[in-house]
Amino acid sequence: MGNVSPQPDSLTVLFTCVGRRIELVQAFRAAARRLGVKLRTVAVDSVPTAPGLFCVDTPVVVPPVSDPGYIDAVADVARRYQANVLVPTIDTDLRALADHRDAFAADGCLPLIAEPHVIHICRDKIETFRFLRQHGMDTPVTYTPEEVTAFESHTFPYFLKPRYGSASVWVHKINDQLDLDYYLQRVHEPIVQEFVDGVEHTLDAYVGLTGTVRCVVPRARREVRSGEVSKGVAVKNPEIMQAGKRVVEALGPSVRGVVTLQCIVTAERRIRFIEINPRFGGGAPLAIAAGADFPAWLLQELRGEQPKIEFDGFRHGLSMLRYDWSVFVPLEPDLKPRLAPPLRGCPPFE
Repeated sequence: MGNVSPQPDSLTVLFTCVGRRIELVQAFRAAARRLGVKLRTVAVDSVPTAPGLFCVDTPVVVPPVSDPGYIDAVADVARRYQANVLVPTIDTDLRALADHRDAFAADGCLPLIAEPHVIHICRDKIETFRFLRQHGMDTPVTYTPEEVTAFESHTFPYFLKPRYGSASVWVHKINDQLDLDYYLQRVHEPIVQEFVDGVEHTLDAYVGLTGTVRCVVPRARREVRSGEVSKGVAVKNPEIMQAGKRVVEALGPSVRGVVTLQCIVTAERRIRFIEINPRFGGGAPLAIAAGADFPAWLLQELRGEQPKIEFDGFRHGLSMLRYDWSVFVPLEPDLKPRLAPPLRGCPPFE
C-alpha cells in the first residue's frame, strides 16, 4: 500500500456503512480540532435514515453492500470528495473493500482494511478457530454441524452462532439436545463452540497505517445491548494486552487502523479468544476517551507524522455508560426521507 506522503492541513475521512457511529465521527472531529487539521467527514450508507448520515459534512446514499454496484458507488464517492482515508465500521463490506483495497489506494484513498485472506480468516469463524489454534492461541473448540451431530454423546452447554455472523445475531446458549436440534435447523450456516464461562473482554489494537501493533486497550463488557457494548470499563491488564498483541501480529502486516478482538477471561485467568474483527469496534469510543486517541494518531500518520504512542498509555478503570440520543430531521412532504440538516447538531466528543 506504500508509504504516506506528507499531507496538507486539510484531510477528508470517508466512513462506510456509517449507521449509528456518531461517536466515532465526532471523535475524529475532536481530534482534528486539537491538531489544527481542517477535517471533512464523508459517510455512505444504504439507509437514508441512518443517523450517522446526519452527523457528517457530506452524506451520500449508496446501494446496499449486496448490490453489485456497491464498490463502484463507494469508489466514486472517494474520488469525488478526494477522500484521504476510508474507515469501515461494520463487518458486512469488509470482503468487498479488501478485494479493492489497492484500487482505492491508487486513487489516493487509503482504506483501513487488511488483505483479502486476512478478512477471510476473520469473517469465517471456522477459519478463525483454525488460525488461533495454529498460532498457539487459547480458543474454545469449534465444530461444524456435521461434526457435532456425529457425536455419540454431548457435554452441554454449547454456544451456537452463525459461521459468518456479527453483532451477536442468532447467538444462543445450547443447554440440551432439544436446543441443539432446533437451532441447528433455524440458524443459517451455524457453528457450535465449547461453552466458556467468564468475563468477556473486547480489545482495541491500534496498528495505524503500518500494521505494527502500537497500543492494545482491553474493555471488560459489563452490559450488552443488540450485540454492542452499552456498559464497559477500560482495564489495563498486561497479560490480556500482550495476548491481544500476539493475535494481531499473527495476522500479518497488512492490517490497518484498529483491529478489534473479543476474548473471555475465565475464573482460572485463561484468556480465550472468540472473535477477530479487523475494523473499529462499536465500543472504540471508550478506548479513545481513556486516552488511546486512535483518530488523532491516524490523522497524524496521514500527515506524514509519527505520533508518540505508549503501549499502555490509557486510563485504567474508565467506565462507559451509554444512553440513547435522538437526531431530529425534516422529511419530504410525502414523509419520505431526505438528507437535510438536523434540527440540532450531534453532541461533541470531548
